[in-house]
Amino acid sequence: MENQNAYEKPVTLKNILKFAIPTIAMSVFMSFYTMVDGLFVSNLIGTDALSAVNLTAPIIQLVTAISTMLATGGSAVVMKKMGQHKQEEAREDFTFLILVNILAGLAMCGVGYLVMERIFAGMGLSADVAGYCVQYLSRYLLFTVPILLMNNFTLYMIASEKATLSLVCSVAGGVLNMVLDYVFLAVLGMGIRGAAIATGLGYSVTAVVGFVVFSRRNSLLHFKKPAFRFRVLSDAATNGCSEMATALVTGIITMMFNWTLLRYVGENGVAAVTIIMYVLMFASSLYTGYSYGVAPMLSFYHGEQNHAKMKKLVAASLKVIAVISVLTVAASCFLTEPLVSVFARPDNPVYGLAVTGNRICTIALCFIGFNIFASGMFTALSNGVVSAILAFSRSFVFMLVTMLVLPALLGVNGIWLATPAAELMALALSAGMFLKYRKRYGY
Repeated sequence: MENQNAYEKPVTLKNILKFAIPTIAMSVFMSFYTMVDGLFVSNLIGTDALSAVNLTAPIIQLVTAISTMLATGGSAVVMKKMGQHKQEEAREDFTFLILVNILAGLAMCGVGYLVMERIFAGMGLSADVAGYCVQYLSRYLLFTVPILLMNNFTLYMIASEKATLSLVCSVAGGVLNMVLDYVFLAVLGMGIRGAAIATGLGYSVTAVVGFVVFSRRNSLLHFKKPAFRFRVLSDAATNGCSEMATALVTGIITMMFNWTLLRYVGENGVAAVTIIMYVLMFASSLYTGYSYGVAPMLSFYHGEQNHAKMKKLVAASLKVIAVISVLTVAASCFLTEPLVSVFARPDNPVYGLAVTGNRICTIALCFIGFNIFASGMFTALSNGVVSAILAFSRSFVFMLVTMLVLPALLGVNGIWLATPAAELMALALSAGMFLKYRKRYGY
């Protein structure tokens, strides 16, 4: 019964942060995986290789999209059943969803190898950059299954009150990634291939530990003979489709950024936007980590129909997001030049582009947190349709509009302004949906 008591405790800031702080730290360390690759790649290989890491991002985002959909949507379905005291059924569904992840990972790995060379050949890249893209992605795809399992086990550990273990796995994976990046690139001279392998091995830590943990019957969630209820898969996909849409359209928007910057600035612009994305990704990881941390609580209280706790949790969450927003904006403004200098020297043309772009894009941090939380909240409440509308509008519709209009009017600065403008429009939509469904869910 100990596993259930955490959800039965009063909703206070202290108890919320017990759930959220480990997941925030975990999410930050997960963002380090890509950032560390970029740091080593840019300094030990060059900005052409850094551009290649960004150019492979849309394909990598497809892997992330599937795993995020199954992880967030599946966690909501499973924890809702836990709140309804259907523990054995929830464990059967959990095992079934993990099997689905493994099969999906194998399929995506195979398809990736079939199409990647044709994709990069058709982008009009220099021979060096195209070569870097193939080298990086071909090694990264080897870890498709561990990456899917890592995303799933991370959320299920949190839901099973093992958030600290999830944090430890993320820290261990991040440290392993950093060490291996140095060994593979600086010592062994493996180039960009080594960076991809280091990242994959870092992701694999959580996957391996998760298999061990969920094989034990004393865990709140554990493996048992699965029941192949395809309605569960459908519900998980529906609930998690907003997060999948976010990841998918992030890849599409990344492609648009790359094409637009290649047109206006060239490959230096792609390297610059890569650096800016690292900064935004690091800040966004704070919001994502918080949303992941409180999602099981929202799902559980929704299953219980405990509106009093729901209302307290949502109100406290909005205050926490506001505080994080102020801190991240201040930090990004103050640290822009030091952050960019880690990736590119001041005499590199990429440096000036990245400094200017980051200062403009920092405005988006005022809005991103509320939009991420709103989408995550509706997923946790099993309203995947609203969550998908919010995520798709924010990540695709609004970004598409701003990317088409602002660069045409303002040139390169319009590219940097596209993200803040899209996030502001998304905030208005999130607020509207939040107010519309307030009475239905009792928050």
